[in-house]
Amino acid sequence: MQKIMTIFGTRPEAIKMAPVVKQLAADDDDDETEPVVVVTGQHREMLKQVLNFFKIQPDYDLTIMTKNQRLDQITSRVLLGLDPILEQERPAMTLVHGDTTTTMAASLASFYHQIPVGHVEAGLRTWDLTSPFPEEANRQVTDNLASLYFAPTVLSKQNLLKEHHPADRIIVTGNTAIDALRYTVNQEYHHDVLDRIPADHRIILLTMHRRENQGSPMTNVFQAVRDVALANPHVDVIYPVHLSPRVQELAHQILEGIANVHLIAPLDVVDFHNLAAWSHFIMTDSGGVQEEAPSLNKPVLVLRDTTERPEGVTAGTLKLVGTDREQVGQAMLTLLNDDQQYQRITAAQNPYGDGHAAERIVDHCKHFLTQDIMSTR
Repeated sequence: MQKIMTIFGTRPEAIKMAPVVKQLAADDDDDETEPVVVVTGQHREMLKQVLNFFKIQPDYDLTIMTKNQRLDQITSRVLLGLDPILEQERPAMTLVHGDTTTTMAASLASFYHQIPVGHVEAGLRTWDLTSPFPEEANRQVTDNLASLYFAPTVLSKQNLLKEHHPADRIIVTGNTAIDALRYTVNQEYHHDVLDRIPADHRIILLTMHRRENQGSPMTNVFQAVRDVALANPHVDVIYPVHLSPRVQELAHQILEGIANVHLIAPLDVVDFHNLAAWSHFIMTDSGGVQEEAPSLNKPVLVLRDTTERPEGVTAGTLKLVGTDREQVGQAMLTLLNDDQQYQRITAAQNPYGDGHAAERIVDHCKHFLTQDIMSTR
């Protein structure tokens, strides 16, 4: 029996890897593979929420998170923490996700142990190592170490081919974020914050936390949100404030005390997906939200100058608005006041998958191992 080890450490990774972990567990009775789950704890409480909802019990937890952790600390702790686990378990393959520092470090640790890596959500690119930072570098490093590439879209596959990764190792699967929605969205959902919002008000769901946006870009966006909220009392903004002290400080400094802006604690995956479903539109600098929202027929204003998910921009489900105060404010007002444009966006086809990515990933992992074409490249 061959072991397939999934390694992840942040809340977004957990949401997107949960369907893969569940699929591996469902296939565990075939006596071909044995799943092993390792979490690094790059996020702590936010990660725990996702694990609890999906009923995932890790086999190993590195618990690396510290206050104000630096990227070099995350990298070194993951490398050192995984070394004895990989030595003991000797998995036939490791599976990592996306572009976090956990993903990059886990791929490097696997490479050092000559264990092939399967990269879920491979091939996303902005081609700018500073945007997003450090994610663009993380995913490029991971793809250079991987042996099997699970590209969410055809464009992601094309990006990998441009870098001369072997075509027979690249599989277009769709995105596992869409799979996760099948578990989480509930028509009967309720949250306390909804009790504070009149039924005829429109809801804007905001998320913002990226390192490169902290400081003046985030200040600009929060000021735009403040402007729109004060001028439009029939609109309510829900902002689950990230636990980063820098984000917390700015959010409360600029947005606290506005009656129709609701600063709430970070949400678990069920709460977030369902509040997204309740919203009129979403503003975010996150990557995963750009994929989830089109499945809920919600327009997305992307608070970045670049995106590694241009399929949504091309399809019309996403709009890149950057972090300029005036530009962000105008984009918000357009979605609030221009019903024709809003309808065009919500009618656009979701380019990110059909909800069956995890099944394809697990099937191809088994085929890869059966064919014994392992390579550390």
